[in-house]
Amino acid sequence: MSIGIIGAGISGLTLAYELERNGIDYHIWEAADQPGGYIQSRWKTGPYGQQYLCELGPNSLLGDASLLQWLDELGLTPELVFSRPVSKARYVFRKGQYRQLPAGPASLLFGSFFSWKTKLAIFRERNNTTLSPDGETLDAFFRRRFNNELVDYALTPFVAGVYAGEPSQLLVSETVPVLLQFEKNYGSVLRGLIKNQSASGRRQSFSFRNGMQTLPNTLAANVTNLSLNTPVERIDRTGDGWLVETASGNQTVDELVLAVGTDAAARLLASHYADFANALRQVVYPPMTVIHSTYKRADVKHPLNGFGGLNPSIEGCFATGHIWSSSVFDGRCPHNEVLITTMVGGQTNERNAYLADDVLAENVHTELASSFGIRADKPLFRAITRWPRAIPQYNAQIIDVRRRAKALENEGLRMCANWLQGVSVSDCIGKARQVANQLSHNSLINKF
Repeated sequence: MSIGIIGAGISGLTLAYELERNGIDYHIWEAADQPGGYIQSRWKTGPYGQQYLCELGPNSLLGDASLLQWLDELGLTPELVFSRPVSKARYVFRKGQYRQLPAGPASLLFGSFFSWKTKLAIFRERNNTTLSPDGETLDAFFRRRFNNELVDYALTPFVAGVYAGEPSQLLVSETVPVLLQFEKNYGSVLRGLIKNQSASGRRQSFSFRNGMQTLPNTLAANVTNLSLNTPVERIDRTGDGWLVETASGNQTVDELVLAVGTDAAARLLASHYADFANALRQVVYPPMTVIHSTYKRADVKHPLNGFGGLNPSIEGCFATGHIWSSSVFDGRCPHNEVLITTMVGGQTNERNAYLADDVLAENVHTELASSFGIRADKPLFRAITRWPRAIPQYNAQIIDVRRRAKALENEGLRMCANWLQGVSVSDCIGKARQVANQLSHNSLINKF
């Protein structure tokens, strides 16, 4: 049995690596000249030779013991860098400054972030007997179970930071399905969180000494049948599999896995599955622009004692949020400087992501200076990275996409990408390993 994989992002690479470990014949094609897709890390040099580690895409991994063991098998344990304890603190902009979100029952009850009305709504959620209707959005779910303040100052900035989206568009069943399980099994989100807090507490945030790109580079070094700079021009159904056509030659495989974005998938599928291709074209990817800025630590009044600050849309900020990168991980910049990663765009502030570099840079510096008490006239170093298609949105359209993708498995065609069943790096690794197990099982059955 032979497997074809189109796309060498984290999903495709993980799948290829697992198939190779299981002794399954495969080939993986990638149009770009490097593996990893959106996972890109760059060491950049400042004006006086300073070195800065900039994450252009995902900034970290959130994983449990199983993922850490898998990374150990890859030989990556010596490269791991765990987030500093201070990064557990999360901040949200409110009333002119960044305020720390409650991190537990005590800070929720006695802190001043939320009003007593919201604290009471959280307490009363345990007795909320309503159930989620089909197609409910995150916004509707949280307003139904809690109240507006929690949506505006906790849910909305979280969704913008993680999904680059709006909770009024994203479906709870597709983004955080565990909330529906809590509601169904425990009658309360709060009860579900309490019952499962020990399991969630074992997850850790980490990266690598030379950044997130260490992971796809290592996976690529451990697979033998990877073709870079090889875009797939066409796929065709054959009597016993799929024909993959590239400029460097054609190859027939028994099963084919598309580990690419919806735009590339739609192009390849259009001649065979026009309706599916059209559904894929409806998936929304809002733009996101990433700005890395560094300042002298002495010029920054704010302690930056946390992961970063998110900006609720209700506050009218320019940026979506800021990650205090040098506070989260050691070794990202000189010890007497700070490195801040700013995200601009997403569905809420889409127009801001398209502004010219000089306008974008000035707006970001003005917001940083005002929010964090920065006395410098400009950053020591700045880098701008644009992602015209950042993160796929799990809105109502994704249900039809998921249904059609599942139906094609019977025809030896699978989808394994961040536009289905989870957008995070950890999600993509888990999905790819699951697909590898299914394909390996099928290969074993075919032998008999």
